[in-house]
Amino acid sequence: MTTPQKTALITGANKGIGKETARRLAALGITVLIGARDAERGEAAAEELRADGGDVRFVPLDVTDETSVQAAAKHIDATFGRLDILVNNAGIAAGQQAPSEVSAATVRQVYETNVFGVVAVTHAMLPLLRRSGAARIVNMSSELGSLAHMADPGSPWSAYTSILLPYCSSKSALNAITVLYANELRAEGILVNAVSPGYCATDLNRHTGIRTAEEGAAVAVDLATAGEDGPTGAFLTEDGPIPW
Repeated sequence: MTTPQKTALITGANKGIGKETARRLAALGITVLIGARDAERGEAAAEELRADGGDVRFVPLDVTDETSVQAAAKHIDATFGRLDILVNNAGIAAGQQAPSEVSAATVRQVYETNVFGVVAVTHAMLPLLRRSGAARIVNMSSELGSLAHMADPGSPWSAYTSILLPYCSSKSALNAITVLYANELRAEGILVNAVSPGYCATDLNRHTGIRTAEEGAAVAVDLATAGEDGPTGAFLTEDGPIPW
């Protein structure tokens, strides 16, 4: 079956920026699928957002598990027949050490979620996205993935880029992936962008951020609902482009 109402899948959406993105998209009348590894937390988040009046549902999804990814794609296909919005939000951070002290295993662990997980989910969902009249893919990146910021010792991000090799480099890789998908899918009308929510207080940074998760979700929602004249292959905050 194919449903007339727009459907969005958000990975890692049981908390933080992902959940707030789900809340805002649901408020726009979009059916939102909360992808999460933990069933109890995923169901609880969906129930909370349904209490606000939205059509929000939990979908089991571990982006690092190919079987889980394929099962989620089959479920969405059978239930909705297509997917209109994909927000690759799931992400982790590890290895807060000098680059010379970080092991390859730690880098690999972060890349499994932040990079390979995005590729796995996007690959699995593309057949469904291609059935949409105006599909949108939003990849949750970070200004810490900007090579321009990393190369500038005077930038306000330099203190973080000197100790977060796995996270920062994974977001740089995600930015490159975003551009490559955007280039391929542009002719099909599928817009693909990377966004930075800013330094938001979430579990990722032990709630040390200066912005709220709700504030961080705004740019993802804007790009997820952009019109046909919206950007593609861009790296954006609420205030505009970020240098690559």
